[in-house]
Amino acid sequence: MASAGKSTIHGDGFNSDVHLISGPLGINPQIQTRDGSNMPGGMCATVTITTKDQLIALCASIAGFEIHMLQPRSLELLARYKLPNRPSSFQALVKRDPTIVMTDTSGGAYYYLDDQDRVVLADSTQRILRLANRQTESGEWEFYLDGSWDLSQEVPNDCMNWNNWFPEGECDPITAVLPDHKGLIWWVTRYGRVGTLNPETGSVKSTQFKGEEIQNSFAMDENAAYIVTDHATYAMNTDARGKPTVLWQEAYDRGSARKVGSINQGSGTTPTLLGDRYITVTDNADERINLLVYRRQPDFNGQRLICTVPLFESQQSATENSMVGWGRSIIIENNFGYSSAVQQKKWDVIPGGITRIDIRKDESGCDVVWNSSEKAPSVVPKLSADNGLVYFYTFEQQKNAEDVAWYLMALDAETGETIFKIRTGAGMEFDNNWAPITIGSDGTAYVGTIKGIIAIWDNPTALRQSAESKENQG
Repeated sequence: MASAGKSTIHGDGFNSDVHLISGPLGINPQIQTRDGSNMPGGMCATVTITTKDQLIALCASIAGFEIHMLQPRSLELLARYKLPNRPSSFQALVKRDPTIVMTDTSGGAYYYLDDQDRVVLADSTQRILRLANRQTESGEWEFYLDGSWDLSQEVPNDCMNWNNWFPEGECDPITAVLPDHKGLIWWVTRYGRVGTLNPETGSVKSTQFKGEEIQNSFAMDENAAYIVTDHATYAMNTDARGKPTVLWQEAYDRGSARKVGSINQGSGTTPTLLGDRYITVTDNADERINLLVYRRQPDFNGQRLICTVPLFESQQSATENSMVGWGRSIIIENNFGYSSAVQQKKWDVIPGGITRIDIRKDESGCDVVWNSSEKAPSVVPKLSADNGLVYFYTFEQQKNAEDVAWYLMALDAETGETIFKIRTGAGMEFDNNWAPITIGSDGTAYVGTIKGIIAIWDNPTALRQSAESKENQG
């Protein structure tokens, strides 16, 4: 993947949600916003950054998904590439049910940037696309198709759409893609298919966990792909023919029902890898979900489970996001009570909560280091390893209005103390709706919202100039 470390929604193949550079410190904050589309919607659901510091975003509207290239901070649109409409968008319109869209993670949101800053994604027609970018002779930027592989022979695509009102077969959208260390592109589908694509030969191999769903992305290291279904966590490699095979698996408590704040009845977490030894996910236990930490070495003999840590409050515990993983520390937010920007009407049902848990050095268990009562209902957070702040997106209910106000929030990763909150706006269009925070190399934080994208950065120069001006006047 791209060497910038900002090449997926979760930053990297480990899903660490860590950036090595510093984000905003809350000093005279400046804010720029941009609508993702002139059509209804416009949400920028995934934001990544190229090695040339351009923003690449997947933005969605009623007209479908597009890949956008944006100028840092100004958010000027440099280029766009339209993707095929998702069947779920058509179904939502026909059935007048927006939840169909909100529970569909397919269509390109879990893309990655490769080592040439090309966007690699799976679209809604069961193709893996590779989109490169370039400047034309006139100086303008453009995307162009640099590779396309059809997976429809392995992945059924008889989906309800404008040209297929009454499908009779199976529809299994591709959820996510990631590259491995051998040059293969791995992919997973909503209904449990796991496969590989050799981009050099076009060879496609797959297997299926029948009766299981995969609604989130997966993780990758040099030894395996780590995939979480709504039943179990799997470590997988390939056989001599390139077909995915299971190295080890760990079932978890999936509870008795889907919770408010989760997409399905299962773990809501994309797995997070820590160092060269650990993997962490959550279960979906009924009373309180649990943090689970496993030893991930493929040749480990014995009990893989290191600890099970109950999270948040009884009957108010759920998450649908990857955890921040740094060293032996894990930071996780509570998403219980949040549905989506278009569905949420009551805000006092969101209990909130953010927790840091550390794995003991002797691997005898895990300890809760701190708990914060702050609320981060849906954001994919990011830790700045440079300044020690972990960034979230929070809200505050307004006294005289039904709307809520939204804020970029920073917590001290060491203590859990709230360092600052920067107000970005009020109302549904500033709702984050499961999009990430992404930190640029110039310290700008980018937040995807239901309407588009926000850029927030420090401007200490303006503050200093204002102070000098007042001093001179005095």
